[in-house]
Amino acid sequence: MKKDIHPENYRFVVFKDMSNDYSFITKSTVNTKETIEWEDGKEYPLVKLEISSQSHPFFTGKMKLVDSAGRVDKFKNKYKKHFDKKA
Repeated sequence: MKKDIHPENYRFVVFKDMSNDYSFITKSTVNTKETIEWEDGKEYPLVKLEISSQSHPFFTGKMKLVDSAGRVDKFKNKYKKHFDKKA
């Protein structure tokens, strides 16, 4: 193996799924500006996720739309006439 190719600044980081408030802690080298207090009372860097294994349809078995930008609503409003005709 090559020497000195892996980062050395691993630390505990909290990843939070913003669609369902699921959080988990793991070691990472990701840079963040936000922090959060974890269950053990210590403060850790925070990375906000839009989707995780707790909200992804592949892992949950449910089709749940995660839309933070309102794109689905825009689409439905644009094609509302077509949806009404089928119903």
